[in-house]
Amino acid sequence: MTLPHYTRAQQLPSLLAQRIAILDGAMGTMIQRFKLNEAQYRGAGYTGPDGVGGRFADFARDVKGNNELLSLTRPDVIRDIHESYLAAGADLIETNTFGATTIAQDDYGMAELAREMNLRSAQIARAACDKFSTPDRPRFVAGALGPTPKTASISPDVNDPGARNVDFEQLRAAYFEQTVALIEGGSDVILVETIFDTLNAKAALFAVDEAFEATGECLPIMISGTVTDASGRILSGQTVTAFWHSVRHAKPLSIGLNCALGATLMRPYIQELNRAAPDTFISCYPNAGLPNPMSDTGFDETPDVTSRLVHEFAAEGLVNIVGGCCGTTPDHIGAIANAVRGDKARPLFYRAAA
Repeated sequence: MTLPHYTRAQQLPSLLAQRIAILDGAMGTMIQRFKLNEAQYRGAGYTGPDGVGGRFADFARDVKGNNELLSLTRPDVIRDIHESYLAAGADLIETNTFGATTIAQDDYGMAELAREMNLRSAQIARAACDKFSTPDRPRFVAGALGPTPKTASISPDVNDPGARNVDFEQLRAAYFEQTVALIEGGSDVILVETIFDTLNAKAALFAVDEAFEATGECLPIMISGTVTDASGRILSGQTVTAFWHSVRHAKPLSIGLNCALGATLMRPYIQELNRAAPDTFISCYPNAGLPNPMSDTGFDETPDVTSRLVHEFAAEGLVNIVGGCCGTTPDHIGAIANAVRGDKARPLFYRAAA
């Protein structure tokens, strides 16, 4: 079932007001389970009609670990992961574009492929969502804009605090290209996520606004920051409340937190965000606890543990969107969906105009 962007964009806010929506889980964790080697990352052995043949067989650099390339070379892997999360109960599927900017792809010498990666990733996610959507339960594609390996606020040189390896204009241009391709590929919402540098996020939000103007589309925006440690701040130094006030001008559909922490450690910061943004939907997709190299997911929480903790957030009335980040799998997402099924969505409270 395929609906035009504007129709799907209208459905999502209505859904969030009615019930807690389910976001998918980790992409990288699931890709690791396929144990792909260097040749497979290049597309060797894949004979599907949407493959790229020997296009990257002689590429000069190693590409293993470039997960965004798999949307071109192994679309079957990405499609399988999306469909596994949808079958588990996800309402929103993130595109495989966390590192699909020219800035991030330059590390692999593949900056010129960024647009193609975003377009194809969105198309794969769109097809998966259309396959699982019904008139009573539409599924949504979240076009994901992740952080880049370069930050506009933080020096890469401890001996030179004023040094920078990227500027606002470079970030804006990279995010603009990414957003336009994600829109063209069929995204329903733009997700600016795993934000650890607010200036990077501002460049992304500026680029998103430009992309809306350039394409004539105006999709909902989701924003998700990352508290990196017990300081309660994102890496560029802001508290959760300060971070919210720095990005609220974008009028996002949702504001939330993801990554770095498990649900237990994330809870006080979700509570803080709940107080700071009473008129905006709240999202939360934590890691599966702490890193654990002995676990098959690399993290220590099983689905029943993560789902119990997320259910506590829902029971407290803190969230509208829940899912998982690093270490979570379709089993985690299925358990979360079951755990929050009877919980009410967090209501919005609008402040009176001053």
